[in-house]
Amino acid sequence: MTPAGGPAGGDRDVVVTGMGAITPAGRGVAATWDGVLAGRATAAPDARLAAAGAPVAISCRAPAFDADAELGRGTTRRLDRFTQLALIATREAVAQAGLVGPDDPDAIVATDPDRVGIVMGSGIGGAETWESEYARLAAEGPSRVSPLFVPRMLSNTAAGVMAIRGRARGPNLTVNTACAAGASAIHMGRDLIAAGAADVVLAGGVEAGITTIAISAFAQMGALSTNPDAGGASRPFDVDRDGFVMGEGAGVVVLESRAHALARGAAPLFVVAGCGASADAHHATAPPEDGAGAALAMRRAISDAGLDPADIGHHNAHGTSTPLNDVAEARALHTVFGAAVDGLAVTSTKGVTGHLLGAAGAVEAILAGLALREGRVPPTANLTTRDPDIHLDVVAGAPREVALRAVLSASMGFGGQNAALVLTAA
Repeated sequence: MTPAGGPAGGDRDVVVTGMGAITPAGRGVAATWDGVLAGRATAAPDARLAAAGAPVAISCRAPAFDADAELGRGTTRRLDRFTQLALIATREAVAQAGLVGPDDPDAIVATDPDRVGIVMGSGIGGAETWESEYARLAAEGPSRVSPLFVPRMLSNTAAGVMAIRGRARGPNLTVNTACAAGASAIHMGRDLIAAGAADVVLAGGVEAGITTIAISAFAQMGALSTNPDAGGASRPFDVDRDGFVMGEGAGVVVLESRAHALARGAAPLFVVAGCGASADAHHATAPPEDGAGAALAMRRAISDAGLDPADIGHHNAHGTSTPLNDVAEARALHTVFGAAVDGLAVTSTKGVTGHLLGAAGAVEAILAGLALREGRVPPTANLTTRDPDIHLDVVAGAPREVALRAVLSASMGFGGQNAALVLTAA
């Protein structure tokens, strides 16, 4: 992935022509955006976790759907929930981009299928399959493990099934940079187009990791909120934050060169103008206190876009609602923006959605793109008293009208892997 000197400029622009999402805030991009603008927190008591005796029994689940009815008979049995979520988001994105024909909602027919690539990010992959099949192994023995276990649980299954259904024969990749995976996938997709390896790339992230073992593990680490008020548990940048709330969902964007989009009559929504990546080289789970790794990714993305920090008017923060992350990210922003940080409208949409792990960076890039297009920055839900160690202009209470030229969205993953995207107007 290019740290600088990317494709922005003229007919080398890589643009987004379609977006799709399913998140705890709603089914589809419009519903998710409405929920985020309204600041409607989605964390709620989780009966399944409670029944299993999980140490934390709140979550942010995506809206229910009938996979067999929507995606085809047998889908529920054959595909883990994370792949189902990816397919739902993909259908919306390719439909908006005008890539599908009238007879099949999945098949991409408006361009050469050999030149359609897919890059998806996921931190965990088929988590529900892992848990259910291990329980079957323990209860019934090895001979009862499903022959579908392997294709259901593999992290690359979502990208593979997207290609099968879309008949997309271009580069097909899966990236795992933990909670940065969705943003990393968009970066890789942008670079595939810039390198001439594809004309169209479906890029994004997906996660469905709300399982007893995952919740138990994150709780043992001290990463999850134990706030007894579920609705107020995810509170990025707030002085009373005590951890994140696990969420699930998917976000997918359609990327293509501006020239390719215009040649087929597609309307660009916004430009992926800059991408940056870095490593903290510090700790397996904790960011450095000064946020140096995140700052490096942000600087690279801004430089890649050919902009100065002062050109960025809004930052969709990683903002997990954990004590360490929020302060480190704030310090990274001060490092990158200097005095210009006072003019940066910051929000964390995780106050609404919870933490979508590998899907977060893709969904948040979509939300940052919508903020850019509409000139509205969503509020940070549940922010009542800003942490005095966080010196940022964090939007709270209601959306803020802001004239935006460029926006930044950054993600940080366990392992110290950072990704940043700069989006500009189409």
